[in-house]
Amino acid sequence: MLKSEVYQRMIKKQGEMSKSQKKIAGYLLKHTETGPFLTASKLAKLTDVGEATVVRFAVSMGYSGYPELQRALQSALQMKMTSAEMFAQTMPSITEPTNPLAELVQGDITNLQLTFSQIDQQVFDEAVEEIIKAKRIYILAYRSAVSLGKFLNFYLDLVLQNTELIEQADGMSEHLLDIKEGDLVIAFGFARYTKRTIEALNYVKQKKVKTIVITDHPLSPLVTYGDLNFHTSTEINSFIDSFTAPMCLVNALITAVTRNEHIKVEKRLQELEKLWDTFDIFYN
Repeated sequence: MLKSEVYQRMIKKQGEMSKSQKKIAGYLLKHTETGPFLTASKLAKLTDVGEATVVRFAVSMGYSGYPELQRALQSALQMKMTSAEMFAQTMPSITEPTNPLAELVQGDITNLQLTFSQIDQQVFDEAVEEIIKAKRIYILAYRSAVSLGKFLNFYLDLVLQNTELIEQADGMSEHLLDIKEGDLVIAFGFARYTKRTIEALNYVKQKKVKTIVITDHPLSPLVTYGDLNFHTSTEINSFIDSFTAPMCLVNALITAVTRNEHIKVEKRLQELEKLWDTFDIFYN
């Protein structure tokens, strides 16, 4: 991604930049997945410069203004890096001191802040309502996103008893055979996106099934198929994605659903406690 023209311009012109412009360039070069979707005022705030400085920075890069720069940054996101390329890109130099724990914790703090700022409370409330009223819930999660899908599936099915996780691409057709209007699909997908996720979403939309998509940015190919979309920041200085922010969203959805259905959930948990005691599940 950093090989794209917009980022190469920033790298080549760093020697000519003012201190404030270097702050902007440094931030955009580091946050290549989230930076392209920041408004000029938000970028100014995050880099501690004036909004006019952001506009001047865009012009100094050869663009007519910030909107054109932003479009160039977003276009660069469409370039896919392999895992090996990402790993090489994020490896520090031999002489560079590193503290991965501090570095990645700080990265996740930023991810959480950006994710929270991007979530519309009304969309969140609508998602909770769709989960509650769904006849059956199907969770689509492949590859590393399975970790998120399993967690959501465990708790929703524990209390709602109508949830199914689809994690094996080969068995997708059998799982979706009986899906119908009134059901709900919750799909997870992060770059690099799997074809099976797109195919499954395309199929269920033809069946007029409601969909909730949890992905990493507005240019994600999953967004087209989502009735409700959540963009969660996953970018850290590593070849892996960080799921701290999407997991936080999952926690919030589970909590909101169970609070709205508290009478049903409390009765269900009381019954489960008796069963767990009978089978001596937990260590005393």
